[in-house]
Amino acid sequence: MKSTILNHWKSLSFILFISLLGMACKDESKFEISGKFTNAQPKTKVYLFGVDKNSETPVDSTVLSDKGEFRFTRSTPDVDFFRVKIDNSEYMLIAKNGDKIQLSADLADPTLVYQLSGAEEADKLEELNKNKNRYTAKIAAIQEQFEQTVASQPHNREAIVNQMRPALIKENEGLVDYILKFATDNTNSLAGFYAINSLNPGDYEQELIAYADKIKSKFNNNAAVTEFLVRMTKLKAVQVGQVAPDFTMNSMEGKPAKLSEFRGKYVLLDFWASWCQPCRMENPNLVKAYQQFKDKNFTVVGVSLDKDPAAWKQAVIADGLNWTQLSELKDFDSPTVRLYQIDAIPSSFLLDPSGKIVAKNLRADQLVEFLSKTLR
Repeated sequence: MKSTILNHWKSLSFILFISLLGMACKDESKFEISGKFTNAQPKTKVYLFGVDKNSETPVDSTVLSDKGEFRFTRSTPDVDFFRVKIDNSEYMLIAKNGDKIQLSADLADPTLVYQLSGAEEADKLEELNKNKNRYTAKIAAIQEQFEQTVASQPHNREAIVNQMRPALIKENEGLVDYILKFATDNTNSLAGFYAINSLNPGDYEQELIAYADKIKSKFNNNAAVTEFLVRMTKLKAVQVGQVAPDFTMNSMEGKPAKLSEFRGKYVLLDFWASWCQPCRMENPNLVKAYQQFKDKNFTVVGVSLDKDPAAWKQAVIADGLNWTQLSELKDFDSPTVRLYQIDAIPSSFLLDPSGKIVAKNLRADQLVEFLSKTLR
């Protein structure tokens, strides 16, 4: 009996030793990405890109085997993003040294759906992609149904839009809710960072800032995360409740003006440009609001992103913008535009008499309604 137990223990010890030996032999100095593409031409070139400020320089390349297979072996200082590119198809993945990642995809699939496995971050990214694809497939189906229905009933387009809009909104909201939950549940994973960065910053500023606060001490060596955190810190400074950052800028007449000079009034700080069609369409609403409230402690300060002073001046005259107009004539490269984190126009900030931001991007009736309640 003792001999049987002893032999059994020796067998278990040997198995454990072999397992530990295998773990010890794992190369933690490199990562491996291998995969297979279906509907691919043999000997097609495959590239591996690092993600560094949209750099288009591949860090490695190889060619597909006759079976459509490929393999990369690289090292990375820390967990990071990489892209595998073949022809016009690209696939995002996350890797760190020690990972052995498998990627597979059908090059004939226009949706660029792909599968990942073999490492923790790869599994997380696979989970994210799988669920996002489920929502996007539903959204695509609704859009296709809409186009087909309108094609057969063009005279009923408006009614069809009203009928199908709720379903489209529901799926879009479901997708956003899923992305936000995934990011919040995975703050220790770059997959969560990748997920939340798929959202439009202009629509989800508060959520992005809250997420940045949760990961500020993580991924310290990742350039993309560091850049994101810096951007969110700047964005936080121009949120509702914050005092608007002061700046000095030249007027159309070339005279310097400071934003803080307008303290004591409600000020709509309006970022626009002569070449921006939505801005020009919004200008009549601003003129109406200005005329209605200019004698009630309200004014507008326009900041133009124009580069051409003549086009700027012509638009001001044509649209009847009879308020202070400022510009650095540098488009989106303007230091003040960057200070206020403007990535689309029109954008506006409503400041109270103390210079505090009380609202953002109020349009047309929204602005008039706010001012009507506030300026009695």
